[in-house]
Amino acid sequence: MSTSDDTGAPELLLVGVGTMGRPYLAAAARMGLRVRAVESRATWDSRPADLAEKFYRVDGAREEAWTETVARAVAERRPDGIIGFAEPQVIAAALAQERSGLPGPSLHAAVISRNKALQRAVFAAHGLPQPDHLHVGRIAEAREWMTERLPVVVKPLTLAGSEGVELVRDAAGAEEVLARRAGEGQLLVEEAIEGPEYSWEALVRDGEVIFENVTRKETTEPPCFVELAHHCGHEFAPAAAAQVRTVTRGVLRAVGVRTGLVHLEFRMADRGPVLMEIAVRTPGDYLPDAIGLTFGFDLYEAVVRLSLGRSVPELPREPVSWAATVFPTAPPGTIRAITGVRETEEHPAVVRVRLRKGPGDRVLPLTSSAQRMGHVLIDAASPAEREDAVKFVRETLRVQVTPADTASAAPGGTGGGRPPRS
Repeated sequence: MSTSDDTGAPELLLVGVGTMGRPYLAAAARMGLRVRAVESRATWDSRPADLAEKFYRVDGAREEAWTETVARAVAERRPDGIIGFAEPQVIAAALAQERSGLPGPSLHAAVISRNKALQRAVFAAHGLPQPDHLHVGRIAEAREWMTERLPVVVKPLTLAGSEGVELVRDAAGAEEVLARRAGEGQLLVEEAIEGPEYSWEALVRDGEVIFENVTRKETTEPPCFVELAHHCGHEFAPAAAAQVRTVTRGVLRAVGVRTGLVHLEFRMADRGPVLMEIAVRTPGDYLPDAIGLTFGFDLYEAVVRLSLGRSVPELPREPVSWAATVFPTAPPGTIRAITGVRETEEHPAVVRVRLRKGPGDRVLPLTSSAQRMGHVLIDAASPAEREDAVKFVRETLRVQVTPADTASAAPGGTGGGRPPRS
């Protein structure tokens, strides 16, 4: 029996919260919903207890642990809606949605989204544009294939945030990667696609797109492609926009997406959009915040409404503003000082500045998004003003670092610093 039958107040089960998922809790509170949440031990102590009726703690990071805890929460009381927040929670939420007959992306879509090799297989079966690729159990199995097709990209099957993704440019690099990653398990080796990178975020209801946005990305140089900025509300020329529309709808059909939030990454090559990967969960990097500012609505609340099977007000098709998220960078070493924070916060286009590191903390080589220092959210009245604001942030917010080769001799150089927040 659902909570609404017992109390009159519908109930949302949020699987995963962290920091970036807390707007879901706030949206549910505004809507008068009761909320239960499933959270990991790692973020248990900082859980927002005032916004949820009950929390269920997950011990361990394994997807099976999330599935076990979610199953227990649903068996205790069937909710009226379920949202799986991040990658480790997608399968657990989809299983519960499927079992309870609640709206969701579909179990098929959730399973496919969690494995890049499965995505490649499904995309190929439906004739969708993607890189040539090879799925191997060990990197050594790809020696001949990769050396004949350099440059290539090597990536794990299930990680996110660019972790484990790297470009292999030449034969010497191939030999180094073959040796360094010899002990890893299954990997994808793919043709390296030239062209700028984008993402497509969409709200889908019963397989139909009811809202969509294109985000232009900036990333680090190869080999790791870590995202440094997201510019929402990107508009392609008509011919390219039509190609993107065809490919994105083809992906939804191929993967079997039913209802929820979709995040799809692609590169725009000379031949058109080439698919990188799909996720059926909330995109990271505070993209929902930036998308909401760009189009003038609360994306989190819209997702909550979809999860409950409620109607969603007609959503805008064109930007009303121009938002971006920017991630400050610094070379590896120990932070001595961060300057320009107040000046950055006072800029009229800056919505907020959140830094996860400070003096004494270590800056590691940037090989995944988890190693970034924080973010700045920008909202401007025009694309030109947004780009000016991005430039201002990068010129003003400065991180002074003792280089890594001398950091061990510096005060605090051997310490781990403050742990990053989820």
